[in-house]
Amino acid sequence: MPTVATLITGLAATRAVPPCSIPSPSRSVWHLGPFPLRAYALCILTGVFVAVWWSDRRYRARGGGRDVVLDAALLGVPAGIVCARLYHVLTSPDAYFGPHGDLSLIPQVWNGGLGIWGGVAGGTAAVAWLLRRRGLRLAPFVDAVAPALLVAQAIGRVGNWFNQELFGGPTTLPWGLEIDAAHTPVGYAPGTLFHPTFLYEALWNLAGAAFLVWLGRHLLARDGATGGRLAWAYLMVYTSGRGWIEYLRVDEAQHVLGLRLNVWTSLLVFVLGLVGYTLCQPVDDAVARPDRGARGGPGGEDPTATPGREDQGDQDQGERGDQEEEPEGEPDAPGPVEEPDAPGPRSARAPGRGPREEGDGAAAG
Repeated sequence: MPTVATLITGLAATRAVPPCSIPSPSRSVWHLGPFPLRAYALCILTGVFVAVWWSDRRYRARGGGRDVVLDAALLGVPAGIVCARLYHVLTSPDAYFGPHGDLSLIPQVWNGGLGIWGGVAGGTAAVAWLLRRRGLRLAPFVDAVAPALLVAQAIGRVGNWFNQELFGGPTTLPWGLEIDAAHTPVGYAPGTLFHPTFLYEALWNLAGAAFLVWLGRHLLARDGATGGRLAWAYLMVYTSGRGWIEYLRVDEAQHVLGLRLNVWTSLLVFVLGLVGYTLCQPVDDAVARPDRGARGGPGGEDPTATPGREDQGDQDQGERGDQEEEPEGEPDAPGPVEEPDAPGPRSARAPGRGPREEGDGAAAG
């Protein structure tokens, strides 16, 4: 028969063990013959697909072209991935340039390690260049993309779950994350549960996307335009969550004045978004720039047109107009053609004969 002390000890042990937890996937790579199929890459690609699909619907609803978002993705996604990897390598250099670093790990993006700030900066720069060449404004485009980008980031965070990486510190909460012995950080006992920061950020981003959709409708109802403000709001929404989530993480990172580098980055980017949102003036959401046409030429001209061709057409049309124009009043008696000192009226000159005067060119233009 158990004693009271045994019952108390058993009850305490039961209360110390969380009633449930989140298990980590047992594998993150599958093979189709010789080709590896990595869960991290699938999550990134799924996020990109969803973001392009939704951004395209939102942008076309604003009057944008059907293929603009797809073309921008074909340029912006590769640029964003490269810049995201470079940002991660530069802000976490020990694994690559440290005493036991390995430079061959730099291109291995499938193992994780993409810095969102490098991706946003690189992708935005590439897309801005493309839109400028096509005579399109950046503000309506980024306003259409902002909520979709948060959804893509939420889906991409699931890849961290498969890789068992970027989790937070120990926790006894019922949603603690199980990490196997091979991925448990040094200094923690096997079986320790950790904060599922991937889940925190995914949920935060989904809620942020819903907020940006609401904000866009509110601004349209109040001001008639969003005017790029959703992009600035995106910076504030994401960084306000990333800051406290980053503070929970226990993976290796550069520290500045006692805080992780990405915490400082989140604070600075939040201030940037706040200033940009405050200073941004509500203007119309026309997708085309006022000084350029949709095909990228000045004033809406086709950049593939032969230079000077349009001016030549106007000049020929003006010449034909001079030839067909009839004098309004009774014409004076024509003077002799052979006398240059007595020029006759313009109607006296036979069409197509003799040199054109300087004034004719001005009238024709």
